[in-house]
Amino acid sequence: MKPMKNNKHIVGIDIGGSHTTIGWVNEEGVVVKKIDFSLKPYVHIDDFILKIRQEITSSPLICQGIGIGAPNGNYFTGMIEFAPNLPWSGKINLCELLQSYFPEIPIYITNDANAAAMGEYRYGWGKENTLEDFIMITLGTGLGSGIFIKGEIVYGHDGFAGEIGHMIVDPMGRLCGCGRRGCLERYASATGLEITSLEFLNKKRISPDWFENPDQPKAKEVYVAAMANDPGALEIFDYTSKILATGLANAVCFSSPKKIILFGGLAKAGEILIQPLQKYFEEALLQIYKNKVEIMVSKLEENDAAVLGAAALIYEAMSN
Repeated sequence: MKPMKNNKHIVGIDIGGSHTTIGWVNEEGVVVKKIDFSLKPYVHIDDFILKIRQEITSSPLICQGIGIGAPNGNYFTGMIEFAPNLPWSGKINLCELLQSYFPEIPIYITNDANAAAMGEYRYGWGKENTLEDFIMITLGTGLGSGIFIKGEIVYGHDGFAGEIGHMIVDPMGRLCGCGRRGCLERYASATGLEITSLEFLNKKRISPDWFENPDQPKAKEVYVAAMANDPGALEIFDYTSKILATGLANAVCFSSPKKIILFGGLAKAGEILIQPLQKYFEEALLQIYKNKVEIMVSKLEENDAAVLGAAALIYEAMSN
């Protein structure tokens, strides 16, 4: 890849359920400019596309490519497909729509967790270490994942490989937004932690005094109680860690990663999550994998990770 002049950058776009972030990223992985805006005014996709175009074309920084991370973003088709938390329904060919305004530059999309994995590979642990076989787990409202094998992200035949959050850990378990029961993310995510808290409250195993609204407990409130060594809160984290460990041990059987990297709000809980997770993970692993897989927390700054990962899609394409 030829070195770029200082004013030439890749634009990384992170599309979330309520907000979108646009960032201009240089070759060193520095986000030199970033804007964030609400999706509420953009209920029509054409208006959203015009907003993106306006922000990119009005910037003095030259855009050499656009990378996008979005829920249900498909690398192969360029589409966002049936993302339940976005204002646009069905299949939206986002890359095609943007390409009509930017015909001379590459534009790629992938799902948000794959983008985070790509960012980790290029700018996180992979920047200073050989990191070819790993699984990235994003622990936020849900549980996303991106899988690298031999330095290549795994997309599968249709672009949707690696949905570890929707592996079933209890066939008779909690109803998931995908329509099935017992998916891992309904237990091992901020939402899962809150559902567990409600169950513990109903069984009177924890105090309602922790919560501003006991009918809608927040994961952060459970974290605060756990950090104060409340036995019930610690039990909730222990329960969450055990189920997450089962899911991760199952995922290891598929790709035999060297590392599992955790990212997102729940990962910042630190030792109250990581310590029991490592214990249960080793117990759940098949014998041939024991003591071979390291669990670690991402080196990426959470505020920039999604934008960096989206931009990394383009940098990787340009370097091949």
